[in-house]
Amino acid sequence: MKKLKNNLVKLTPSSRLYQIPVPIIGLTGGIGTGKSTVADLFHKNKIPVIDADKLVKSIYQQTEALDFIRSQFPEAIEENQINFKKLRAIAFRDPLAKKSIEDFIYIRLPGEFKRAFLQLNSPQLVVYDVPLLFEKGLDSLIDLSICVYAPKHIQIDRIIKRDHCSREIALKIIDQQMSIGEKRKLASFTIENIGTIEFLKKGLQDLLDKILEPSA
Repeated sequence: MKKLKNNLVKLTPSSRLYQIPVPIIGLTGGIGTGKSTVADLFHKNKIPVIDADKLVKSIYQQTEALDFIRSQFPEAIEENQINFKKLRAIAFRDPLAKKSIEDFIYIRLPGEFKRAFLQLNSPQLVVYDVPLLFEKGLDSLIDLSICVYAPKHIQIDRIIKRDHCSREIALKIIDQQMSIGEKRKLASFTIENIGTIEFLKKGLQDLLDKILEPSA
């Protein structure tokens, strides 16, 4: 079972995010950097990953989320379901609405995280895949952080290719986020995703060799 090196275990369960009893590695990056690909590689290396976006989706699937959106933002309900495109538009134009929605979600995240953790069969560490790791100040509640990095011009090219959008739209999406350069500075470690998948796999393996105890 994979285990973080002792010198990298910075927190105690009482000071760690959601009082989780094992070390947490925070995995973050920016759009177009390949964070999801790295998360998949962690899975393939038998290191458990909890995905923040999936936790949020799970919350939205609950009846109380539907009831909340219906009561606060009825224009975002269609055929008894949340229209997320409309909900995002509401949040984008109204900061108070955005805060209300985020408060509803974030107050429920601890319970969802703990449920996901209990399904992992007593791991020795867990990776938390969370885009807003630094923006939400979660980095002080985890043992170490990893940023998946790609320079801005590569981010732009990947967004254009993936979403079939213009360069201007790709730039606008990137500029709404904390810069990948800033995340790189804040992170404990960086994985560069600037070439082939083989290059990325090697980068991850090199990092795992640095941070994990040797296999017995």
